[in-house]
Amino acid sequence: MEKAIRKFWPIFVLPTLGAFAIGFLWPFVWGVYLSFCRFTTVQNVSFVGLQNYANIWIDNTFTHAFFFTAAFTVVSVALINVFAFALALLLTRKLRGTNLFRTVFFMPNLIGGIVLGYIWKTLLDGVLALLDRPLLALDATAGFWGLIILMCWQQIGYMMVIYIAGLQNVPIDLIEAARVDGATDFQTLVRIKIPMVMSNITICLFLTLTNSFKLFDQNLSLTNGLPGKDSQMLALNIYDTFYARSGPQWKGIGQAKAVIFFIVVAAIALIQLRATRSKEVQQ
Repeated sequence: MEKAIRKFWPIFVLPTLGAFAIGFLWPFVWGVYLSFCRFTTVQNVSFVGLQNYANIWIDNTFTHAFFFTAAFTVVSVALINVFAFALALLLTRKLRGTNLFRTVFFMPNLIGGIVLGYIWKTLLDGVLALLDRPLLALDATAGFWGLIILMCWQQIGYMMVIYIAGLQNVPIDLIEAARVDGATDFQTLVRIKIPMVMSNITICLFLTLTNSFKLFDQNLSLTNGLPGKDSQMLALNIYDTFYARSGPQWKGIGQAKAVIFFIVVAAIALIQLRATRSKEVQQ
């Protein structure tokens, strides 16, 4: 039976491979080709070479969206991982009600991004009105920090669960040996716990980095890029270019932006994975 399975294993792989090719690989390749074309529909396509990539810089919206997204990513990744790790440290101690707290912190991750955006828009606009400050749609700085608050509230609980799983797998013998040798709690954290959960840190950094860079739903519902396009992130800028602007040239430009967006996110993610994996400790 095992020999038969080994002989015919490609048959079992074909359904998944076919679905991957139809649902992802072919649309991706076709999308890259369309970035070199002017089109109104996928059946009305004319090749224009690198013109779409040159026209990306017609206005500064893409450049502004890139730097806005980069700043948002740096701040959100740092805050999410620091607070998630701190909560994981706290909730892995023998405290009453830890299971309840874990559930409460994780629950925001179950809510859809669009819903979260509208909920926080109502809350934050109410707070800003009480403080006599400009609303989110009138102040890009307020929109930036509103997105940070929303992202942290949604993601910290999820990353906390990953960190808890890693901390619970740290061998207790190492911690006890460190205490016998006179190590402080801080030294135990830095020299033992953090190196031993480096694989979890790799996962959390990858997830928060990619999620922050490709954020769309929350940006659309919380600020919609307002005022003007000052709080517009990359994904929303691409969407706006492709769907909100009239003329066949804009769809090609939007497609070119999407390809550049993919390359940037993939490159940053690969660099991060390489940098953190090199520091992982084999248990």
